[in-house]
Amino acid sequence: MTDQQPQGTDPTGSTPPAGADPAGATGRAGTESGSSRATGQAGATPAGTDSAGTSTSEGRVTMRRAPRYPRFILLGAGLGAIVAYILTAAFPIDPLVGFAALFGYFALIGVSAGAAIGGLIAIALDTVATRRAKTFGAERTVVDPTPEDVEGDLED
Repeated sequence: MTDQQPQGTDPTGSTPPAGADPAGATGRAGTESGSSRATGQAGATPAGTDSAGTSTSEGRVTMRRAPRYPRFILLGAGLGAIVAYILTAAFPIDPLVGFAALFGYFALIGVSAGAAIGGLIAIALDTVATRRAKTFGAERTVVDPTPEDVEGDLED
């Protein structure tokens, strides 16, 4: 990050909620060393509860893009089947065995190898995504529903 932050943002780039003081607790806009939000304190701090039963708390969350493993594995298996088909068709076929049996045998190997390679690629991308994870400030609001008062008799 550069030393110059846009006014009203914290070092992670997120903007404060509406109505919040953009200068932070110390009155210095855009500096890292003044507000507790910029120092990266972990955990949630209770901010309070209002009369309607709504409670809010602030904390830090880490966001990252994670690969979807089943998609990578299925894509790898499909590509393995296609490669097995191409390799089976590219070479001469033994007339005693036939194309279908030979393709089935190579497909077992191609699908298994493709699924394994797809899984390994997904693991590698997950490692890269974990390194690029960013931490943001978040506010959690919990609304407790109030029980409704019903007057009168129940009808069948």
